[in-house]
Amino acid sequence: MNLAQPLLGKRVVVTRAPEQAQELITRLAEAGAEVLLLPTLAFRPPEDLAPLDQALRNLSQFDWILFTSRNAVRFFCDRCRALGLDLPSGYTTRPQVAAVGPATADAAQQQGIRVARVASRFLGAGLAEELRLEVAGAKILLPRSDRAREELPVALRALGAVVTEVIAYQTGAPVGADRRVLDRILVGEVDAITFTSPTAFEHFLELSGGDRLRRLSDSVVLAAIGPVTAAAIRDAGFPVAIEAETSTAEGLVAALIAYFSGSLSTGAKAP
Repeated sequence: MNLAQPLLGKRVVVTRAPEQAQELITRLAEAGAEVLLLPTLAFRPPEDLAPLDQALRNLSQFDWILFTSRNAVRFFCDRCRALGLDLPSGYTTRPQVAAVGPATADAAQQQGIRVARVASRFLGAGLAEELRLEVAGAKILLPRSDRAREELPVALRALGAVVTEVIAYQTGAPVGADRRVLDRILVGEVDAITFTSPTAFEHFLELSGGDRLRRLSDSVVLAAIGPVTAAAIRDAGFPVAIEAETSTAEGLVAALIAYFSGSLSTGAKAP
């Protein structure tokens, strides 16, 4: 193995949306991989902006804003600007800002928002438990995707939080797909396909067809950024060869390197 470029000679598919994929693409390329981009997600503002607008105009009623993704930060901030509203600085007592993971926290900080709490766990119950002291009895604004799962708000409410969920953005399939990349995948000309959300995998299945993908499972490995995505892939009846221990682009690349270097057994997590 080339220690400087441990993924040299490997062809890796990135299914992330282009505006979110650059870090993953860069890290894969630095590791020597040939990267093929096949976005399976696109993001847009919600069709009905009224609930989001109402929450933004009344931010002072909330104790905390909880951002669970960079998209949530981006669309939240874009809508604040469109309405002529100041972004929450996070320096005042209400509302404070919590973010899930360093990437989301960094996105908020780049917007000028001070993040008072960064949670490391990405799953609903674990995340809520990690934020137990902050959320118990607190009024929380949770801006999120229309495809977001219910585990997190349920877990937050179980701890006594008063949760207001608003759709900050919609998640859908992109218009058109690069058939050249898809054809290369379906004839087995790639080594790994990476997925960073359950929805990305669901849309990929729609593009590729489950039977055709299943026939490739012996030669093409599926890599998940974390446990939620891995569970969605397995629930659909497909094996997950690679699951990142840390749900970041860096963690996913580390898991790919561990797998292809032979230090990670099939279906195990990266150390």
